[in-house]
This record gives sequence, structure tokens and C-alpha cells, in this order.
Amino acid sequence: MSSTAISGFLLGLGLIVAIGAQNAFVLRQGLLREHVFAVTTLCAVSDAVLIAAGVLGLGTLIRQTPALIALATWGGAAFLLVYAALALRRALSPHKLQARGEGAGSLKAALVTAFLFTWANPHVYLDTVVLFGGVSARLAGADRTAFWVGGALASVVWFYGLGYGARLLAPVFAKPFAWRVLDLAIAAIMATIAASLILNPPQ
Repeated sequence: MSSTAISGFLLGLGLIVAIGAQNAFVLRQGLLREHVFAVTTLCAVSDAVLIAAGVLGLGTLIRQTPALIALATWGGAAFLLVYAALALRRALSPHKLQARGEGAGSLKAALVTAFLFTWANPHVYLDTVVLFGGVSARLAGADRTAFWVGGALASVVWFYGLGYGARLLAPVFAKPFAWRVLDLAIAAIMATIAASLILNPPQ
């Protein structure tokens, strides 16, 4: 792997390895062992597409179109608040906190949720499209392609690692209390991100 690709890989990891809405959802799906491959693939492919858009120059368009950022901000905040409420309801209903089985959600619902966590979050566009676009602007030809490959590979490694690595925590989540704590944490994360979008919208 070239030094440029490594730079893209490290930047990609730096942007996605954080406790956020998308990662919290992937972690929960991994713990439930529900549609893990489909969800992680959607997240990784989405990141690859967004990073490619940034490398190809879409970041400039986004910076010059405040309406797009505003739409994503308010839509994303509303979605996050709804999901926070659902996570809180799960945390307050111990009998529904099961690792897998009867309560398994549909593939369609999981994919739609993962899609919204990715594409309805304005920070995703600013981090991947705008930031990657800005850093890659000084590159050309093969170097720019290598930078994109490195960033996309970081998403693949992270999301598959998070989704499938979550099962190592299965013994911990064999108890309803652990699920209660996780869902309370997820509700807090979603609500906090929604509040930050409302109070400090991306510029």
C-alpha cells in the first residue's frame, strides 16, 4: 500500500472511529446478530461512494449550497430524536431486551435505518465529502485514486470489524441489564447529536 493510500486509510479511521449514531446502530445489530453483513456492507459502500464524491470535487458544491446542509441538518435531527425515543422505550421495557430470536427485525427495516443513519447525517457529508475532497485536492491521478482506496478500505475494516466483533461481547449482553445500559447509552448519543445539530448547525 502506497503512502498516499495509507494517509487516506488513517484519515478514514480518524473520521469514523468515534461513538456516533451510525456506529451505535452497527454495534447493536452485531450484538443481536441481525442482518450484520447487509448493514455493514451498506455502511461501507456508502462511505466509499461519499469519499469518492469528495475526491471528485462534490465538496465544493456542498459548501456552496447551504440549502442542502440545512435540509440534511433538520431531517437528520428529527430522525435521531425519533430513534432516541425508541431506544429509550426499549431500555424501559426489560421484557423486550433479548439478544436474538423472536424479536428479530426485518432486513428492510435494518437497511432503511442504516441508510438514514448514513445519508441523513450532515456531518457525514462534511467529514467524508468536504474533508476528503479538501485534502485530496492537492493530489492528482493515481495518488488521488490511492487516497480514495485508503479511505474506503478504512470504512470496510471498521464496519465489518465492529459488526462481527460485537459478538465477542455476547456473554456480557446475556443479561437484560446490559441491554438496558446499551439502549440508554444509544438514546443519549442520538439525543446529544440531534441537539448539537439543532443548536450548532453545520455551516
